[in-house]
Amino acid sequence: MLTLMTPWPTSLEKLRTTVGIWTFAHETLAPSRSGEIAAEIESLGYAALWMPEAWGREAFSSAQLQLAATSTLVVATGIANIWARDAVAAASASKTLNAAFGERFVLGLGVSHRPLVEGLRKHDYASPVAAMRDYLTSMDAAPMFAPEGAQPYARVIAALGPKMLEVGAAFADGVHPYLVTPEHTALARAAVGDKFVGVEQAVVLGQTRDEYLRRAHAHLEVYTGLDNYKNSWRRLGFNEGDFVRGGSERLCDAMVVHGDEGAIMARIMEHREAGADHICLQVLANESNDPPLEEWRRIAPVATAR
Repeated sequence: MLTLMTPWPTSLEKLRTTVGIWTFAHETLAPSRSGEIAAEIESLGYAALWMPEAWGREAFSSAQLQLAATSTLVVATGIANIWARDAVAAASASKTLNAAFGERFVLGLGVSHRPLVEGLRKHDYASPVAAMRDYLTSMDAAPMFAPEGAQPYARVIAALGPKMLEVGAAFADGVHPYLVTPEHTALARAAVGDKFVGVEQAVVLGQTRDEYLRRAHAHLEVYTGLDNYKNSWRRLGFNEGDFVRGGSERLCDAMVVHGDEGAIMARIMEHREAGADHICLQVLANESNDPPLEEWRRIAPVATAR
């Protein structure tokens, strides 16, 4: 039986079968210069810039800086924290950004993690799945009396476990899994049907095995202390021995690709074959926190070929 594709919002349609960059490198520059990161990523042919929201800049104002510096690049929040603003503000900001910048904005939303929500933002982290469902429902009901009030926009959610994947399938345009394997990508595809699946993938280009492990352990240091990721990894077959701070060597190899451009492209293809519509690469550079321009430039010719 023929299954018809559900129409996607324009900004997500632009990402179909593409590769983007996931980075907080724009936050290493002054606000007046942060758009230079997006302009560089756009010039290299990447389709999107995905950026987080944690201890750094507020997601929507930062997205505006990146959108204003580019003309074709899709800018996505990966993710904006639902406890950082109410649903009415999130819906209105998304509509305005998408309308103002040629339908190039994707709102990625997430429930974040208990230490950030309760420690930093002083909210109650009880029932995160219900909180996300209620938030999305409230966004849909939010009025906006401005010219762009009826403007459609793309909305995806960070989803790892089966319950949050169900929310993504029912209430959003798709999902944005982070720190996952191609096996998880296949599970996400099965859960959300023909909706969007945009997967983050960490990589270390080149380097010795020792240097790769140093970067991978440093990358996983925070995440191995967060229950949401540990629960996700348990479902993928990892165990407590893998959750030492910085992760076991086995966890590093599963979550962070190491090798040349060919090795990175091979993992991209694994995610695509598992059902990913878009893969955003997080390049782990040296500890200086400088934007990894050399690595982005080296990977671009193979990753951006359509």
